[in-house]
Amino acid sequence: MTGTTTTGWRPMRAGDLDDVLAIADAVHGAAYSESRETFAERLALYPAGCQILDRDGAALGYLITHPWCRDTPPALGQRLGAIPADADTYYLHDIALRPETRGSGAGAAAVAHVETCARAAGFDEITLVAVGGADSYWERHGFTKLIAYPAYGPECWLMRRTAI
Repeated sequence: MTGTTTTGWRPMRAGDLDDVLAIADAVHGAAYSESRETFAERLALYPAGCQILDRDGAALGYLITHPWCRDTPPALGQRLGAIPADADTYYLHDIALRPETRGSGAGAAAVAHVETCARAAGFDEITLVAVGGADSYWERHGFTKLIAYPAYGPECWLMRRTAI
């Protein structure tokens, strides 16, 4: 008898932060990894936007999303303090998927999941900062470049997708 593998998004828990840090370091490297405190604060402020891609108890990726103000994305590693009461966009702060998820549809499923979260929170657009040349990936998923965003580093773009 063979076992069944179950993969899907589930809510992030505080006990997942070691996995989140390991995935961030493996996927983003030193240039874009953030501290445990940054991830823990996002989880505390907006748990509905923090998700783990789980395969039979193993974390294969994560999403960090939250409402924010569309033209002022938080600086990398910045503590938020609070979710703004006047938030006007759903911000995709970070997505990281382990390399073994490539070709599995996990990336497209993550984008669809973020859309669902944005709609559930009452937003009709998603904003993100594409880093390290990922703008072409996000363009394939309907995002449009707005402005170069050098605060995050070279080849970074503020991008938005509307009418989700």
